[in-house]
Amino acid sequence: MLVLVCYDVSTETKQGRRRLRRVAKVCESTGQRVQQSVFECKLDVAQFETLERELLAEINVREDCLRLYRIPDTRGFEVIEHGAFRAVDFEGPLVL
Repeated sequence: MLVLVCYDVSTETKQGRRRLRRVAKVCESTGQRVQQSVFECKLDVAQFETLERELLAEINVREDCLRLYRIPDTRGFEVIEHGAFRAVDFEGPLVL
């Protein structure tokens, strides 16, 4: 499934800025950044649960916001892109 991870971490304090970096690092290790605080991740159910657990361990639920959108692999689903950014094709060949 495709998962969109969106977050808004309060950066008014040094601890908040540290949380923001840690949340971004978790997301970068799992998916690709498509906007400043938005990531696309191609995950199975177990990977999704692990990601959610890792992110919840980093945020402060009283100050921050975390949203996870699970988009199932259904026929006809597509992402329409406009602008300069081009996402990685998760289904295409991996070239190093």
